[in-house]
Amino acid sequence: MNTTGPAADDVRADGLRLVPFRGLRYVPERVGSLAAVTSPPYDVVVRPDGLHHLESADPHNIVRLILPQAMTAGTRHRKAAVTLDRWLADGVLAPDPEPALYVYEQQSGELLQRGIIGALELSAPDRGIVLPHEDVMPHVVEDRAALMRTTAANLEPLLLTYVGEGEGATRVIERAARREPLLSTTTEDGVHHRLWAVTDPAELAAVDSELARHQALIADGHHRWATYLRLQQEHESPSPWNYGLVLLVDTARHPLRVRAIHRLLSRLPVADALAVLEGRFRVRRIDGPLPAAMETLAAAVAEGNAFLLAGDGGFHLVDRPDPELLAATVRTDRPEAWRTLDATVLHATMLDHLWHIPDAPEHIAYIHDTEAAVEQAERRGGTAVLMHPVREEVVRDLARQGVTMPRKSTSFGPKPATGLVLRSLALD
Repeated sequence: MNTTGPAADDVRADGLRLVPFRGLRYVPERVGSLAAVTSPPYDVVVRPDGLHHLESADPHNIVRLILPQAMTAGTRHRKAAVTLDRWLADGVLAPDPEPALYVYEQQSGELLQRGIIGALELSAPDRGIVLPHEDVMPHVVEDRAALMRTTAANLEPLLLTYVGEGEGATRVIERAARREPLLSTTTEDGVHHRLWAVTDPAELAAVDSELARHQALIADGHHRWATYLRLQQEHESPSPWNYGLVLLVDTARHPLRVRAIHRLLSRLPVADALAVLEGRFRVRRIDGPLPAAMETLAAAVAEGNAFLLAGDGGFHLVDRPDPELLAATVRTDRPEAWRTLDATVLHATMLDHLWHIPDAPEHIAYIHDTEAAVEQAERRGGTAVLMHPVREEVVRDLARQGVTMPRKSTSFGPKPATGLVLRSLALD
C-alpha cells in the first residue's frame, strides 16, 4: 500500500486516512462501451429482469462479479474469482500504472456531485472516525465477505460523506475537474460520469491534511463496511485488508439526496395486514396514482408516523398509531429521535408485535424503487410498505450519538456507479 504521505505504520487517531491505490479499470477497446459494463450497487439490483438486463448489456458487465449466478454460494464466489482472473488475463481489465486517488464526478441536469475515491484506513467503531447509522444483516455480511475473500478485491466503493472546509480536498477536486479525464461515459439513466487520477505528491498531501481533521458518515454500504472490518480481523497487520475502497463526498459542497427503502412482505396479503392494524392505527384508503399517494404519505409523515400499504390494486394510508401501543412495543433506552423513526415503529410495533414477521429474506425484501415494490407486491399477492425518507441531519445526529437505525432505513444518493474503478488487494 503506497500512502504517499504519513508512514504506513502511523496510527491515525484523529480522522480519516485515504491512501492511493492502483485502480483496476476496464480497457475501453475491449468492451462495447464503458456505460454497458457498469451497474448500480449490488443491493440495488434486486429484480431478476434487472440482473438479466445488465448481463445482456455486455458480456463483461461488472454484475457478473458483484452478483455472480450459480446454484450455491461457494460456486457463485468461485465463479466471480475465475471471471475476474480471466478478464485480467484477457486484458479486459488492467491496473493503472501507479497508485492514485480518483476524483469522481456524476452529473445529471442540475445535479452535480464530486468526490474522491481511495483506499480508506479501517477503524474500529469505538474510535468514532467512521460512523455507521444502520444495523446490518449477518447473512449479507457473510455473503459479501465470502465474495471479497475469494476474489481478493474490493469490487465497488462505499459511499461516505464528510462536512468539509472548502480547503485542500476541495481545491484538489476542482483542479482535477479542469483536466482531461481518464474516462467519460453516460449511463442509460442519463447520468454522466467522469474520473480523474490524482498522483501529484503535493495534491495527495493536501487531501490527507484536510481529511485528517474529519470523521465520515456511511451513507451507503453498511454491509460492505462490516465486511471490511471482518476481513481485516482475519489478516495480520500490516495488510492490504486494513483498507477498504470508498468514495468520500463533502456534503457541505455536494449535499446528497436521501430516499426511503421500502419493504415487501411477500407472505402477507394487504387485507390481512390491514385487519390487524385496525383499531391500533388510523387506516384510510386513498386515491392514486402512485405519485399522488406518495404526496399524501409525505403530508401525513409531517404529523407523525405514517406508512403507505399497497399490493391489492389500491393504496392505504396507515398513520396515527395508538400511543399506548407504541409505549408497550418501542424500547425506551434510545433517544427520542430514534424511538419516533418510522422504521423503528414499523419493525418494533408492526412487524414484530402485530404481524409477527421475522426479519429474514424469505419474509421481508428491501426494495429501493417505489414502483417496483408495488408491482412485486401485486404480482405476489403480498404487501408493499412504502416509506418516507429520513432527513440527513437526523441520521448524522443519531450516528454521532453511537445509535444505529433499523437496517435499510435510508438510501443516500446519487450512488457511485459500480465498474468504473476496482481495487485488487493483490496489487497493494
